[in-house]
Amino acid sequence: MSDPIDTYSVTADELRQFIERAEQLSAEKKDIAEQEKELFAEAKGRGYDTKVMRKVIALRKRKPDEIAEEEAIMEMYKAALGMA
Repeated sequence: MSDPIDTYSVTADELRQFIERAEQLSAEKKDIAEQEKELFAEAKGRGYDTKVMRKVIALRKRKPDEIAEEEAIMEMYKAALGMA
């Protein structure tokens, strides 16, 4: 029969490991966000439109057929509103 105190200490150690790993990942995420900010600042300093760059990055994550469908719907809506 296992001792509840031993079970608790193992659980506490495991919990501590999860929390420490989450804290480490949070710190890494913060570092990466800072690097990304610096990258876009550099690109902007060289004359690139960072808003458009972010849109291009988002497009590259999507499937071509999803993009084509969205663009077709956009054109249909614009035509309906006399914006074509």
